[in-house]
Amino acid sequence: MSSCGNGNLSVMPLQEFVLDGFVGGPQTQALLFTLFLALYVVAVLGNLTMIVLITLDARLHSPMYFFLKNLSFVDLCYSSVIYPKALFDLMSSTKVITFAGCATQFFFFSLLITTEGFLLAVMAYDRFVAICSPLRYPISMRPSVCARLVLGSYCGGCLNSILQTSFTFSLPFCSSNHIDHFHCDVPPLLEIACADTTINELVMFAISGLIIVGTTLVVLTSYGYITGTILRMRSGGGRHKLFSTCGSHMTAVSLFYGTVFVMYAQPGAVESMEQGKVVSVFYTLVIPMLNPLIYSLRNRDVQDALWRLGQRHTAT
Repeated sequence: MSSCGNGNLSVMPLQEFVLDGFVGGPQTQALLFTLFLALYVVAVLGNLTMIVLITLDARLHSPMYFFLKNLSFVDLCYSSVIYPKALFDLMSSTKVITFAGCATQFFFFSLLITTEGFLLAVMAYDRFVAICSPLRYPISMRPSVCARLVLGSYCGGCLNSILQTSFTFSLPFCSSNHIDHFHCDVPPLLEIACADTTINELVMFAISGLIIVGTTLVVLTSYGYITGTILRMRSGGGRHKLFSTCGSHMTAVSLFYGTVFVMYAQPGAVESMEQGKVVSVFYTLVIPMLNPLIYSLRNRDVQDALWRLGQRHTAT
């Protein structure tokens, strides 16, 4: 809960914020810049590769890879909402962001990260239908249904983002405009608010908890049925292939939901803002960088598509 009881701090309409980022001298900032730049470049190249690969290779034109392409697009976008500005700030002495710029950055960040949560649940449901009801799969997951599921994911993300952004940026802020973070997010903004933020905290925990618990239940239920179906299969090769494909998705799901739950849906889990920054780096940069690797290294179809693309490029 944040309030400004200090008489020296006046409520005033702020035109800009200062993103304090990470503590440390020039050498630390340069080291972080190099690390973040390397991770961001890998994330951009990896996700662009997945998008191009799935678009160009006709053998990957299936619902599973349609959802994976959208996941790569979301990963590419939400890391790009944050890290170009964060990288610039690491080499800058001002680190200023306008009020409108901060609200815009948070709106798109919230929209995209929520959409990713819904997409991961949709991907689990897709695998459930494919494995547990293979005869119904072509009808149940026809293109129009897949498009609606993706659109619904974006609409859910947009609704959450509108609520979170309007609740957060309608607060009055103290004359201290320093945000103790490297991007605009709810917890550090609540710290500098000049009003009782109890309702805002309850809204954040309630909405985040509802989304995380709801989508996690979809994932766990889907994979519970999937595991039972796979164990009943007689073909060892078929079991291995399905476990490999589903294992990739479960790895991505565990990484994403675990860090997001710690950050937003568990009050007091993040003990300090510095710890929160580390958690934020993990789910805003490390996970978007890892997802293409997770899905390509453990997926023979993607590896074969990469080989065919390489052969095509060599032939030309």
